[in-house]
Amino acid sequence: MSQTNEFDRRKQTIEARETDYTRWSDPRNLEAAWELRSVRVADYLGAGSKVVDLGCGAMSLERHLPAGCQYVPSDLVARDARTRVCDLNRGELPAGDLGPGTTVTMLGVLEYLYDPAAVLAALARSGSSLLLTYCCAEDTTHLDRGALGWVNRFTRAEITALLQAGGFSVTRQDRVDGLQHLWIARPGPAPAQAAAPLRVLVVSYANVGNFGDRLGWHLLNQVLPPGATVTHTFHNPWNPPAGEFDLMVLGIGNSLFQPMFDHDGLLALMDRIPRRIGIFGTQYRDAIDRGRMQALMSRLDTWYARYAEDIAWAGQHAKRVVHLGDWLVDAFPMAQGSDTRTLNIGDEVWNNLPLDRTIQQIQQFRRVHSARLHPLLCALTSATEVSYAEQPHPQTGQPSGKFRSMLLDVFGRNMPAGVFWPVEREHVVAYKMRVRSGMSQLRADLALSHA
Repeated sequence: MSQTNEFDRRKQTIEARETDYTRWSDPRNLEAAWELRSVRVADYLGAGSKVVDLGCGAMSLERHLPAGCQYVPSDLVARDARTRVCDLNRGELPAGDLGPGTTVTMLGVLEYLYDPAAVLAALARSGSSLLLTYCCAEDTTHLDRGALGWVNRFTRAEITALLQAGGFSVTRQDRVDGLQHLWIARPGPAPAQAAAPLRVLVVSYANVGNFGDRLGWHLLNQVLPPGATVTHTFHNPWNPPAGEFDLMVLGIGNSLFQPMFDHDGLLALMDRIPRRIGIFGTQYRDAIDRGRMQALMSRLDTWYARYAEDIAWAGQHAKRVVHLGDWLVDAFPMAQGSDTRTLNIGDEVWNNLPLDRTIQQIQQFRRVHSARLHPLLCALTSATEVSYAEQPHPQTGQPSGKFRSMLLDVFGRNMPAGVFWPVEREHVVAYKMRVRSGMSQLRADLALSHA
């Protein structure tokens, strides 16, 4: 048959709204060039997938599937003994092979369907996912679609609309080549459009070498919404960034003390940002200007306070207070020290030491003395005996107060400085549980900032 006569026959078949059995029964009409499409499409399929290939043709897709895939061919005529024979234009589908967990491929098939909406709706009802390719109208203006046997003419936007109307949500759309586009869709409505990323500004001392000030950086990352965009700025040097933010987080579990209140920049920065959460404790409390502390607290939407003594001292000025506890304890698993020597911890923890190695080092010892707060907190999870040295204010000699506050929270009583005492592990475990509960509340609170 001449090419002209073949094109005429195809047009007559289209006018009769019939499937072209004559064409598709002849293997010579299965073009070798279509294999390149199969190569590209196979990259979108996962290993071990069940793939139902509607309009499988020469079954070239099977040759390029990743490892472990189950391949089910389906076409107008049997291509081998496995072929599920069905005519999509008659509403026939290999129903027994469809269902959740199955991916249906339709590569260059939709162009030949008189009622693609009905076929897509039936596939969506089956629970199968779908991967299809189509030669869109805007990419084929130079072609005679009827002469090629194509029975419809859709744009990219119209294909997407067909999928959505049929009960699919499109998860990916790509170009296969100069003529063909690809859609990947799953049954069910499209998920709600993601909100714009939460823009978070964190103000802390995370730029210093101190163990505890740096560790809070990691804890905060665990409770922020996954899509949050985070910018860090520091108390010293004070150089807050320009730009707009949705949420300010003041502190990452560290202490606020008087030098942070010596300028108006912190309050002005808080006034720039619509939502403000604090995660901090206090130390050297008698040196803090109460008026400035009250001004800061009144600007916080919620203060996640470190210790009960912090709340007793400044909580009356806050809009909302949650007793979080010292959340850095969540970074320390319960362990059993084995080294019977005494570990003495001092200012060397300011030396930007690796955080994981520092925790491992501390937890090796059964007897630990610390002049720093958070190494002592770490030691409570592993040592049998601990002691601490108070941190006096460098000018006034005033005690920091933070050791006492922590011990009251964990054990319900203060311990004298410089004296070893046995660690009551059950109290440490109970404290970790309370802190974990507070962190869950903080995570939920931060998620509301993104709502």
